[in-house]
Amino acid sequence: MRLVPWVLSGVLAILLAAMTYMFVIRGSVREADDGRTAILLSSGERNLVLSEMRAFLESVQQIVEALPAGDLKSAEEAARRVGRVDLNDLPASLLRKLPAEVKALGLDTHGKFYKLASDIRNGLEQDRILPRLADIMTNCIGCHASYRIDLEKGGM
Repeated sequence: MRLVPWVLSGVLAILLAAMTYMFVIRGSVREADDGRTAILLSSGERNLVLSEMRAFLESVQQIVEALPAGDLKSAEEAARRVGRVDLNDLPASLLRKLPAEVKALGLDTHGKFYKLASDIRNGLEQDRILPRLADIMTNCIGCHASYRIDLEKGGM
């Protein structure tokens, strides 16, 4: 009789571990035909992620445009604009579907932009900004090389 609670606890622990893997670590993914991992999102979730990626790219463009003009204030503002993220603003469904690596890359990218903005404000030399921006772009390239976004079935 004492064995039943232990067996039941073991089964529940295995189910919890499997669900954690599926919904927190793995996300909603499948192998894509181009060798990348396809992240399966609804249309609204896809639009939100693409909007965030465009914001990163717009900030990069604004920083690159500001540097030759010596406009470090605009460069700082562009970096700061995308440097902050509040996970509470993101739908829980999206956070469950994104693989852990994508979430980590996204948070790291936001963090690097925020740090760049703070460092520019604190006097980072202008010739150090582009190398830092190149480091940020490595995150973008790595993510795009490994992942793509596909619509899930019925993903409206």
